[in-house]
Amino acid sequence: QVQLQESGPGLVKPSQTLSLTCTVSGGPITTNSDYWAWIRQPPGKELEWMGAIAYSGSTYYSPSLKSRTSISRDTSKNQFTLQLRSVTPEDTAVYYCARASEWATMPEDYDDWGQGTQVTVSS
Repeated sequence: QVQLQESGPGLVKPSQTLSLTCTVSGGPITTNSDYWAWIRQPPGKELEWMGAIAYSGSTYYSPSLKSRTSISRDTSKNQFTLQLRSVTPEDTAVYYCARASEWATMPEDYDDWGQGTQVTVSS
């Protein structure tokens, strides 16, 4: 059973970069066909797929966030990270990391989830 845990600051100032790390246990993030995503849920809104990194290391981003988002990984630590640049208060959300066993952009297609971490963008 794969387990995921998000970590990072809960408060980020506007215009700064939001950085979160997902630590995975129970299996390597290089497992064939797995995709590791960041998904967020702003208050009162639906879950939003932000992007993913594949088992191969290839990255994929939501078109609406592509210009501000980077996802990378450290296979030696079995972690993957999210960087979201130039944040605004509209980026305030609960951020989740998640795993799917095949390519997916719909949150409901992800099988394993972290508990989520609240990030607030405010000065």
